Amino acid sequence: MQKAQLVFIPSPGVGHLVSAVEIAKLLVDRDDRLSITVLIIKHPNFDSDISSNYSRSVDRIKFIDLPNDFSDSNIPRSLFASFIESRKPRVKDAVSNLLTHSDSPRLAGFVLDMFCTCMIDVANDFGVPSYIFFTSGAAFLSLMFHAQFLHDELSKPTTDLKDLDTELVVPSVANPIPARFLPSVLLNRDMAMFLYEHSRRFRTTKGIMVNTFAELESFAINSFSDRQIPPLYPVGPILNLNGNNYDVVKKTEIMEWLDDQPPSSVVFLCFGSMGSFSGDQVKEIAYALEHCGHRFLWSIRQSPPKDKDKETILIPSDYVNLTDVLPEGFLDRTVGIGKVIGWAPQVAVLGHEAIGGFVSHCGWNSTLESLWFGVPMATWPMYAEQQFNAFEMVRELGLAVEIKMDYKMDFKSENTMIVTADEIERGISCLMEFDNQIRRRVKEMSQKSRKALINGGSSFSSLGRFIDDVFPSE
Repeated sequence: MQKAQLVFIPSPGVGHLVSAVEIAKLLVDRDDRLSITVLIIKHPNFDSDISSNYSRSVDRIKFIDLPNDFSDSNIPRSLFASFIESRKPRVKDAVSNLLTHSDSPRLAGFVLDMFCTCMIDVANDFGVPSYIFFTSGAAFLSLMFHAQFLHDELSKPTTDLKDLDTELVVPSVANPIPARFLPSVLLNRDMAMFLYEHSRRFRTTKGIMVNTFAELESFAINSFSDRQIPPLYPVGPILNLNGNNYDVVKKTEIMEWLDDQPPSSVVFLCFGSMGSFSGDQVKEIAYALEHCGHRFLWSIRQSPPKDKDKETILIPSDYVNLTDVLPEGFLDRTVGIGKVIGWAPQVAVLGHEAIGGFVSHCGWNSTLESLWFGVPMATWPMYAEQQFNAFEMVRELGLAVEIKMDYKMDFKSENTMIVTADEIERGISCLMEFDNQIRRRVKEMSQKSRKALINGGSSFSSLGRFIDDVFPSE
């Protein structure tokens, strides 16, 4: 039996690592001929300890931690690409060592994270193709290609739209997108150039696996058919339904509280690993929750110190004392209907029958999780491509309600816009309507997301086409 191996290189950060390992597990479960080695790049600013999430002895998946020999303990965002570039010799050494074993299967290719395209050079050195595993949606992938085309071919960079009240026509969405909903990275010159370069490298690969499914993003996926772009493989939703390691005592306390709530009665507020707010914004959320009267579970994180002169981004942490930031008496007044927590076991919470709505930052993993569990979402994007995700979910697909789609977090100062309690309350009230069209659509999409992965489903078939490409007919 012909055997082959793939080398996976995820970007640092749990969100990227988890998705990469989940698709690796699907691949080895699907085909006995395939084995995978995941190279773990350690980054000082990210928790890259995947051993806390996965066993190191997954059948036919090997994990190799690349040496962490980068001297700077805090790497600015502007140096992230240089940091990944500096790992190329380490990747080359690791792959060379893999191939020295006499029983090593044929190296069939590299599967690279969307931010690790420089590793295409290493794959070329070994004479094997590169594939991209794109951890966001197909519509955003198309936006990246379109923005790069506008810059390279038409000399119309998206950065020119920064201060204009205008709209951009993008092939992957039916509605023109207002410039204020574009991701911040496409409105900042340095970051836009960073994305343009990745898009150029994407075009040189043999194929792109995307964490989406045809039933969700049919318009976006079909928009690729007449463009000079490598084959697209929609293989999602790729989710870690077991969740990450979490304090067992705290998780038990949260789940027991949810057990005591009526079905679909609780609105869950959670804003991802980077999501935190100023004290003034926290109070506006608190006023909205207290006034709207819905039961709530609120994950709240403390903002790290901000210094406009430093580019390093630090991760939020849990508050030692929640009363330091919440309105006086809030916890006492809402003790019967609400619970305020720190870091949340998001997957377990979304899967609980008590959850009736999800106020989210619209990270792609969170978006797919909400759809999987059939929980409608209220959009409050903060950074990265989240504004675009929110636009797609609300305006394009009718699968979410809006709180503030053009909200953008300022990582360097406290000068981020304030969303008022009235705006938040309106969004939550719309979200928690028991019998509305959005809730019905989300339930239908939940069923479609699950069918996509089973035998005969759209993503199951797409993954099969990818495997066929790895094992071409002789």
